[in-house]
Amino acid sequence: MTDDTAIDSEMRAWRHDLHAHPEFGFEETRTATFVAAKLREFGLDDVVEGIGGTGVVGTLKRGTGNRAIALRADMDALRITEQGTLDYRSTNPGIMHACGHDGHTTMLLGAAKMLAEQGGFDGIVRFIFQPAEEWGKGALAMLGDGLMTRFPFDEIYGLHNMPGLAVGSFETRAGPMMSAEDNFEIVLQGAGGHAARPHWGNEVLVAACAVVTNLQTIVARRLNPTDIGVVSVTELITDGTRNALPGHARILGDARSFRPEVSAEIEKQMRIIAAGTALTYNVGSKVIYTREFVPLINDAASVEEAFAAARTVFEPDRVAAAHEPMTGSEDFAQFLAHVPGCFSFIGNGEASAPLHNPTYDFNDEALLGGARFHAAIARRRLGRINGGPAIGEA
Repeated sequence: MTDDTAIDSEMRAWRHDLHAHPEFGFEETRTATFVAAKLREFGLDDVVEGIGGTGVVGTLKRGTGNRAIALRADMDALRITEQGTLDYRSTNPGIMHACGHDGHTTMLLGAAKMLAEQGGFDGIVRFIFQPAEEWGKGALAMLGDGLMTRFPFDEIYGLHNMPGLAVGSFETRAGPMMSAEDNFEIVLQGAGGHAARPHWGNEVLVAACAVVTNLQTIVARRLNPTDIGVVSVTELITDGTRNALPGHARILGDARSFRPEVSAEIEKQMRIIAAGTALTYNVGSKVIYTREFVPLINDAASVEEAFAAARTVFEPDRVAAAHEPMTGSEDFAQFLAHVPGCFSFIGNGEASAPLHNPTYDFNDEALLGGARFHAAIARRRLGRINGGPAIGEA
């Protein structure tokens, strides 16, 4: 049996090493090498690198069962400069693990070691270490590289840490869990000129400000109030200067929703607003609208299995259904378009800095619980050995 105290200590060391060497999406070469070396050290049956660029897939087989489940972790970091004085702070300038993917990778490695040493299941476990989650391209890259045909599995589970939620807590929900993310860019084109003579040109800054204001009516007045939607302008960029009015402006942002019909309506209304406002101010307009993340919809039966597994790891009163979906987005959703599964949250501590914050750090106290959950769901879903009851069943 694996000594939990020993593996907890190992996981902390692994995470600190990963935290000190963060890598951006599709650049996770050192991380992937680290992961693959550990999986081989644990004695997995098969370890394949380079899936979807820098992804890694490890396979562990026990018993005679052919049923397979997948456990997934993300590996990439963010283009954020780390603040603080951690002994293991980032050594890569301008890159840091500000979302806890170092912890996610470590928890899945811990589970791989536990399952390799302890067994307790009958079938196949796929350990998927995904690149480039942060910009929504890594899952598609792995799927496009033949993930489902080369390493088939019947269902998939994943974890993410949650600041503000106490360590030792577990949450998920059936149905919509996280939103789609669409990106947009609205370009306005006019004729810039001297700030002292606005009537000689056809500047775009006032028009751009009107567009930004008018976009707020999409959610407030143009969507069904029962639908969830968010439209956020995040940048307004012009070619003006202190005494020159701009002739070119770019408005950038993102939109969130949980249903394709709502996403389509947001795009439709955005195009109407951009064209109408531009016409009012006698400038040209163009809208570029892309869909980066799809909604994450948890399978109800898989959620129940996740809850049952979580109650064997965490205190039962710390295992709860999330009351409402989140408007953040997650690349794990791409896998759920192919097989049923469940994405869940574990607590990173009530005093944790927010995700994507330069002072954020994954809480080492959450590592062991996360690894145990991964192992527990694998055993529960592949737990019938020699016709006996599933692990966790009476």
